[in-house]
Amino acid sequence: MANSQIVTATAKLDEPDGAGARQPCLKCSLVSRLPEIVLLALWWPVYSHLQTIATWLTYSALGLGRGTHLGASVEFFIFEVPKVLMLLILIVFGVGIVRTFFTPERTRAILAGKRESAGNVLAALLGIVTPFCSCSAVPLFLGFVQSGVPLGVTFSFLIAAPMINEVAVVLLLGMFGLKVTAIYVGTGLTVAIVAGWVIGRLRMERHLESWVSAMSAGNTAEVEAEGLDWNARFDAGREAVREIVGKVWLFVVLGIAVGAGIHGYVPTNALAGLMGKSAWWSVPLAVILGVPMYSNAAGIVPVVQALLGKGAALGTALAFMMSVIALSLPEMIILRKVLRPRLIGVFIGVVAAGIVLVGYIFNLVM
Repeated sequence: MANSQIVTATAKLDEPDGAGARQPCLKCSLVSRLPEIVLLALWWPVYSHLQTIATWLTYSALGLGRGTHLGASVEFFIFEVPKVLMLLILIVFGVGIVRTFFTPERTRAILAGKRESAGNVLAALLGIVTPFCSCSAVPLFLGFVQSGVPLGVTFSFLIAAPMINEVAVVLLLGMFGLKVTAIYVGTGLTVAIVAGWVIGRLRMERHLESWVSAMSAGNTAEVEAEGLDWNARFDAGREAVREIVGKVWLFVVLGIAVGAGIHGYVPTNALAGLMGKSAWWSVPLAVILGVPMYSNAAGIVPVVQALLGKGAALGTALAFMMSVIALSLPEMIILRKVLRPRLIGVFIGVVAAGIVLVGYIFNLVM
């Protein structure tokens, strides 16, 4: 998985050639990365003309009629696919470099020993910069328990990490702009902090599986050695692009294809009636529908964009997206290895209640 590759890269140190050897400087690293710098310089000119290219391809090259359902769907698809992938590559590369400063071992060391209230906030913030996937939940959970991190703080991290990940932020920023992205990040942090705090207050450590409870607390893993040079960090960023984008690009294309179909063919009134502000039951229904679904941000955000374009309320659409990302069925199955059913039920209930509340609030104020 991407995280293990990045952690491995982070653990490597430059071997000095002699007693006084120094690591390559940033300037030298940039010179060696000249091809990547050139590509970065070309990024904006291409990105800024995507809409023009999509319009020309749809109506001139393909000869589709303007104002038709098919034309609208094809234009949406041709424009969004390169736009999202270009944003994804750029941001994932940057996040890959950031991750070399925040490995799982360092994260556990930062969280261990913190007061619970401050720990919830810090854990949720660390969840943003260390966006581990659901398949990493079990080893991370065990590492937190072993390091003496309180249970509620652990859940704040595990909620924020998948919910507020770089893929979701990139897609939302590219499709909806800064305002909606800030709403998503802010509400996601709030849900993670409050849900973790509530779970911590319930004192449910007894609902861990017995073998987990038996692990000795305070056996903190050794933090990785310092001293990575910038070449190693750039390599980690490139590896992040290869691993993460390589795994999600198909979800991006499929999600945008579904969104394109909704954009071109689904009647506005139909979705406005199901997910609009006037339907009081739309928010809890969206969360209920989202919990058993399995998708990642790459697949669900383009669908949400199309739903909003057809009249769905912002709060309802965000609640649906957050439940799909934060409460996926595969993650619950994985967590069952370390949590007893009652604790999993409380986790789902608290997070779902927070997401429903967020949906109602934004449907009222937006």
